[in-house]
Amino acid sequence: MAHFLVVTLVVASQLIAGISAQLPPQVYGDFISILSIDGGAIKGIIPSVVLDHLDKALKAKDKNASLAQYFDVIAGTSTGGLITAMLTAPNPNDPNRPAFTPEEIVQFYKENGPHIFNSSRPGNGPEFDGEFLRNITRELLKETRLNETLTNVVIPAMDIKTQKPVIFSSYKVKTLTYLNAKLSDICIATSAAPTILPPYYFENEDVEFNVVDGGLAAGNPTQAALSEVMRQNKDTKIVVLSLGTGITKVEEKYNVEMASKWINLQWIKPVFELTLRASANMNENYLATVFSGLQPADNYLRVQEYDLDPSLDNSINVTKENLEKLEEAGKELLQKNVVRMNVDTFDIEETDEGTFAEALERFADILYEEKKVRLERKSKEKRGRPFIKTITLPLGRIPLAKTYNN
Repeated sequence: MAHFLVVTLVVASQLIAGISAQLPPQVYGDFISILSIDGGAIKGIIPSVVLDHLDKALKAKDKNASLAQYFDVIAGTSTGGLITAMLTAPNPNDPNRPAFTPEEIVQFYKENGPHIFNSSRPGNGPEFDGEFLRNITRELLKETRLNETLTNVVIPAMDIKTQKPVIFSSYKVKTLTYLNAKLSDICIATSAAPTILPPYYFENEDVEFNVVDGGLAAGNPTQAALSEVMRQNKDTKIVVLSLGTGITKVEEKYNVEMASKWINLQWIKPVFELTLRASANMNENYLATVFSGLQPADNYLRVQEYDLDPSLDNSINVTKENLEKLEEAGKELLQKNVVRMNVDTFDIEETDEGTFAEALERFADILYEEKKVRLERKSKEKRGRPFIKTITLPLGRIPLAKTYNN
């Protein structure tokens, strides 16, 4: 009995000490976790505030927690790609820690947004010259490359020369080594929004990239991240947290009578608006299909403000007042009830899952328990005991509506 107690205490101490370690491979766990962050320029403040709530919920369980230690994959487009890099790049003072916390990212936007979108720095064609963004991105991320991130990363961009999407993916660099570019180059590329910032050219392993904003390929990178994961991991449970940067409520301002009178350039603005809405809705439609057939529906949580104040919808408004309001919008979103899109009608419907803050806290419980499971199984394997998945979830479901016990 004494020997058993000693072994138990040793295992417990190892588990407690190891919970802040890097996330063990998925083979030791029950599911793969994905964090996905949309594009939206300065509106990246909103998902950063949401992530700060999740980060603090994890830190309440593990004081040294970081999101990169709890997600198998973090994906981002445009401003979401920059957030992704900041969450996953190693801190130069402690390579096991990320360069930024979500709270620090909020401050980054508030301090540097006015310099990135500075009207006194016009571009030769686009609205801004992009020099400040390029310089500060290189300063922050230095020489870090894609294969050096603290967890797997997926960041889309669009190559205007080849007219093909480019997916900078930790999974792809194993075979397509030319994609193992510097994180700074990847961030500048995915953030090069047409008409706002200049397109970006760089080379890696003698391969040319002529790239613009990843939003042209995937404004919401969840589908791209899922594709990368599902190709590499067959028959695997997947849990996804997808964060938007806020959209305004649909304004029914167009009709057939109006559209029948539009000619040539008069179609540009309506087509642009309709394309963005349709793309977002179809992305949700695809994800709903995946998470009702191939994956349990409760494994997907979308945190999005679908009724953003129209005055906050300008993604390059960097006045102090607007930056403060965006931060407040993120906090207010956390207190709103969870909503989901009805993919038959494309309407947004309220659920009985509580607030987004509560859903994120449940998500933190799930991530924390999964990491404990992986650490325990890996520890058993190291001690020479057979690796058997003895801790499973009922019916393969990972309910976000409540926590589970192992």
